[in-house]
Amino acid sequence: MAQRTIGEMGSFPESGRFLHQTRSRRVLGVALAVWTLALTLSIGSPLVALAQEGEDLEPGANDRQITLAVRSYLEREHLTRRQIDDEIAGRWFDMFIGALDPMKMYFMQSDIAEFGERKNQLDDLVRRGNVDFAYDVYRRFMTRVDQRLPLIEKLIQSDLDFTVPETIVIDRDDVDWSATEEEAEARWRRRIKYDLLVQKMEKTPLQESQDKLLRRYRSFAKRMQKMTADELLETFLTSLTASLDPHTTYMSPGTLENFNISMKLELDGIGASLRSEDGYTTVAEIVAGGAAERDGRLQKKDRVVAVGQGTEGELVDVVDMNLNEVVKLIRGKRGTTVRLKVIPVGQTAPKILDIVRDRIELKDSEARGEVIEQGKKPDGTPWRIGVINLPSFYMDMAGARSGQADYKSTTRDCRRLIQDFKQQNVDCVVLDLRDNGGGSLPESISLTGLFIDTGPVVQVKDADDRVQQYDDMEAGVEWDGPLVVLINKFSASASEILAGAIQDYRRGLVIGDEATHGKGTVQSLLDLGRQLFQRLPNAPSLGAIKITMQQFYRPSGDSTQNEGVKSDVELPSITTHLEVGESDLDYALAFDRVPRASFESTGRVSDELVDVLRERSAARVASDEEFAKVVRDIEKYKLRKQEKEISLVESEFVKHWNDFKAADDEEKKLEEGDNLRRPVVKQDFYFNEAMQVTTDYLQALKEGLASLARLQPAAATASQDASAAVQTP
Repeated sequence: MAQRTIGEMGSFPESGRFLHQTRSRRVLGVALAVWTLALTLSIGSPLVALAQEGEDLEPGANDRQITLAVRSYLEREHLTRRQIDDEIAGRWFDMFIGALDPMKMYFMQSDIAEFGERKNQLDDLVRRGNVDFAYDVYRRFMTRVDQRLPLIEKLIQSDLDFTVPETIVIDRDDVDWSATEEEAEARWRRRIKYDLLVQKMEKTPLQESQDKLLRRYRSFAKRMQKMTADELLETFLTSLTASLDPHTTYMSPGTLENFNISMKLELDGIGASLRSEDGYTTVAEIVAGGAAERDGRLQKKDRVVAVGQGTEGELVDVVDMNLNEVVKLIRGKRGTTVRLKVIPVGQTAPKILDIVRDRIELKDSEARGEVIEQGKKPDGTPWRIGVINLPSFYMDMAGARSGQADYKSTTRDCRRLIQDFKQQNVDCVVLDLRDNGGGSLPESISLTGLFIDTGPVVQVKDADDRVQQYDDMEAGVEWDGPLVVLINKFSASASEILAGAIQDYRRGLVIGDEATHGKGTVQSLLDLGRQLFQRLPNAPSLGAIKITMQQFYRPSGDSTQNEGVKSDVELPSITTHLEVGESDLDYALAFDRVPRASFESTGRVSDELVDVLRERSAARVASDEEFAKVVRDIEKYKLRKQEKEISLVESEFVKHWNDFKAADDEEKKLEEGDNLRRPVVKQDFYFNEAMQVTTDYLQALKEGLASLARLQPAAATASQDASAAVQTP
């Protein structure tokens, strides 16, 4: 049910939550997730014609040229300068097979053995630009999918016994492909029992559950049959690139377009976020201020079943259609009309909606600010805290290249918010980088410069071990007052550059999960059309390779790779323990260090201050029932990580489901992506404790550490000082 997930390019349609936590082995999916999540943001203008699809799928006209270019750039430009040899070919083979059949449900052992005879040839074939292997594997996969569908349908509609002592293996590394048809049937029986139990846990009636699963597996088969040459090549080549490191990837022309949209935060379209859900294209969110919201008829959870162009164009059925293709049909230039045949949520009769496309600014994906009041100052008035919620480090790269004066920029937006905060006399700025997966490296440097004077922000080492220092060159600061940075395990890349620099300079306090994600590598985006046809004014669209070319380091010399940036004050969180960090990914590059850069500490945060803040926070957390529940959930999750199997006996399954619901919900949120309507400040117990740490910090800065002893007892509950929003800039 995830928005624009790797499943749209060939992975197994995972249902439910337990199978989502398989020790982060689905590396291809993780490697693509940084970019595929961006595709859900909205619906914009079309770029490329549909590629060839279906059972007769053949290599595209540009496949050889693209493959040769990707191989060449990998060997010349990748940070490791690793040659594509037999070892890489072996990794590539495993990645590609796993991308198509991650839970080992469709292929047979005989298939893998047959393909394995060609495994060591992949490095030789790629030097010739030959991608026939991908098509041979895909065709066999489709044969197996077609063979399995009647069995799946029979099992879904049969009377299964949920008292039989059976289990399902939850880690694909612990199973092999089926050796016989009898083994395959037994595996599918267990899988369908698992699916039906998940539906029962979600309170879905049996008949509805069966209908839903039938749609799911039939839709998966149809989508796979409609896989395009572009999509297959993207999956195949990204299996190669992910064999070097998790963040190097090939983007097809369509993926590249959506990545560019996510960076500039504006496009032409109707303003809706879509997801593929059991064969249907479902509206996930309506973008604030977009054409669909102004029209008012299209609603969240509506199902789009057909799309037509203009007021008279033929309605094209989109049930079971690849989500990418649905998006392309709905996209179009501002001022033009698109007709949607929609089944409204809770209804069965479809309606026709004609919506005029318009320019959409993705306001909810840019930096937003809010002023809250928290606690009390020594004079009895509340502390005023300006919170900036920053979901990514964005920059309109095309606008910047063309010299546009008003191109979209993270730093510009944050500067404006800080200026507004200063007019409102805030006492502190809180930069919320939780769930911020990164983005533009230049923006992370310039944004850090709003809080520090000139000096090094990040150091970068290339494949020749040359270290280059990148400084904030702008004298002065936009905000010189107290600063807090909120992080969690999903704060990555550019977020870690900023948090690491703020911590090294002792400029502000870092609060949150134990550490950030640990992505300490730098990727460059090479547009293959522009690279290969530099002299042509209109280069063909061949997609791009996002390639790891450098590793970055904090001013102190430490890399954030694998280890991340550790919080000054850690708050208990189950996300700390999820195996979703950089160190959990296959072929992640190693942590190392470079010499310390020359810079002066601001002295705003001392070790003594941090020790006192930790002690006071720990006392509050220990007496807070919400955090006590988190601690209990963490212990349950640690036990679950040791499990290899899940019981399919219903009574045991129910207990397991309820015991591990908290961790599963966190992973489900990650799988489904960001909510475009998220508030600037979500005032939950976690945030409120972070704000209590912040007010302790402010009190200590104003009147010294000793003054904290005069405040209310450290173990006071977070609810006593719950934040109150007073203004939204």
